[in-house]
Amino acid sequence: MQSRYTFERTQFTVMKLAIVYFWFWNILVRSISGSHSPILITTPFDRWSSSNKIDDNELAEKKFPENFAFGAATAAYQIEGAWNIDGKGPSVWDTLTHNHPEAVVNRATGDVACDSYNRYQEDIAALKEVGFDYYRFSISWSRILPDGDLSSLNRAGLDYYNKLINALWAARIEPLVTMVHYDIPQYVQNLGGLASPLFVEYFKIYADVLFKNFGDRVRYWITHNEPYDFCVEGYGYGTDGPMVHAPGVGEYLCAHHVLLSHAAVYHLYDDNYRQDQHGKIGMTLSGRYFYPTDNVTDLNAVDRALQFQIGWFAHPLFSETGGYPPIMISDIGDHSLREGRSMSRLPEFSEEMTSYVRGTADFFGYNYYTSRLVTFDKNEYDVDTPPSVDKDAGLVYSVDPSWIRAKSTWLYVVPEGLRGILNWFKQEYNDPPVLITENGYSDDGQLNDDDRVEYYKQHLNALLDALLEDKCQVVGFTVWSIIDNFEWLRGYSEKFGLYHVNFSSPNRERTPKLSSKLLQSVIKTREIP
Repeated sequence: MQSRYTFERTQFTVMKLAIVYFWFWNILVRSISGSHSPILITTPFDRWSSSNKIDDNELAEKKFPENFAFGAATAAYQIEGAWNIDGKGPSVWDTLTHNHPEAVVNRATGDVACDSYNRYQEDIAALKEVGFDYYRFSISWSRILPDGDLSSLNRAGLDYYNKLINALWAARIEPLVTMVHYDIPQYVQNLGGLASPLFVEYFKIYADVLFKNFGDRVRYWITHNEPYDFCVEGYGYGTDGPMVHAPGVGEYLCAHHVLLSHAAVYHLYDDNYRQDQHGKIGMTLSGRYFYPTDNVTDLNAVDRALQFQIGWFAHPLFSETGGYPPIMISDIGDHSLREGRSMSRLPEFSEEMTSYVRGTADFFGYNYYTSRLVTFDKNEYDVDTPPSVDKDAGLVYSVDPSWIRAKSTWLYVVPEGLRGILNWFKQEYNDPPVLITENGYSDDGQLNDDDRVEYYKQHLNALLDALLEDKCQVVGFTVWSIIDNFEWLRGYSEKFGLYHVNFSSPNRERTPKLSSKLLQSVIKTREIP
């Protein structure tokens, strides 16, 4: 007969084994089935409130702090493929590539792309091999709500993202989700898209679905990616999706509803989810840093360029006064009156709106790639030619002949610009926590990507200087991209990945490049080799 002690010890051992078995079984089943709530882990993001506190050793050795996070990024349309599979509806980029194939290099589409809808585990394996702390990916709104709202809720779309999120947690990688990365549902665009106030309510409905279904495992959200780019190119000049040609008016309407929809989602989260889910919400802005063409006369041109590109969105969110930058309000209003208009082409923020939007960001997301020289346009404002944001800004941009260019015609290597813009954020907006949400270099896709390696070394050094010497509050750095993918109007003619993708093979094999080894070393040692 067993003693009571032996019996209780046996019971305890069995219980421990059962708990371990249950934990592993949970992870396995949930990763396969897509059900909710695997066990969460601690990541560097969880300590980001102290990320700007640098100890003496890190400063002396020029090392990234242990609580500094590294990640890699992708976007749904650029990698997923499966454009009409399992109930997904068309996005504006499906429409662009199918109806205007001439607009894209080699008439390429994202119909298959990297086939990440079926091969997401291979993407996660690449992320894990490098050692990234988090994965910034976007959700396809039209895969979850093909018609934009709850009347078209698509369970297969929810299942896909549940599987992806659970697989990330099983690999100990934090998911960081972008709600819209250019690809709004075509149905929502048919109702006016971002030029319509209806967009705000549709976006709020969509965000509510995301919070309800994924918020127990997603703690970091980005509402919009690069609104300057998709508003100016998509609703102004009409060259990108959704190809609305309304320069001087369309881009300002788009930006206005970006800000209002972002604020609506932030308040929704505050009111209904933050207390239980404890997440953070931000927006990713883009924009170059600028240097004066003439060091004496063009200093005001630098500030004007920064306000028209970045301040357009950052001032309403992060400034003490809120609303659009005063220079934009005064000059666009003046130009509108001179054109014979009865109101400004720049929508007005009421006091209530200003208060509603100001402060609705827990972090400052920012994509940095390159910089420009800038000077004032010496010509008088011409009321007889069509308006645009560039015409309103009244600036002339150029490049330094010594800057090296990547494969992309717009991408010049200016690493010091990253340090410059981080210091501008610190001074202009009282040192908000900044997350670098994209940084990358384009080439032809070669495995020995020495130029990309050099690009990252230089930019990481500039980032370290801003972090350690200037004490800028930067919480993480995100590589664009973990894999080669569909690069919008450039199709597959330019590659940004740390991993090569064989687009001529149905298996879309991923192969690590030299740059992946660089990032692997930086993450492991916290130093730049």
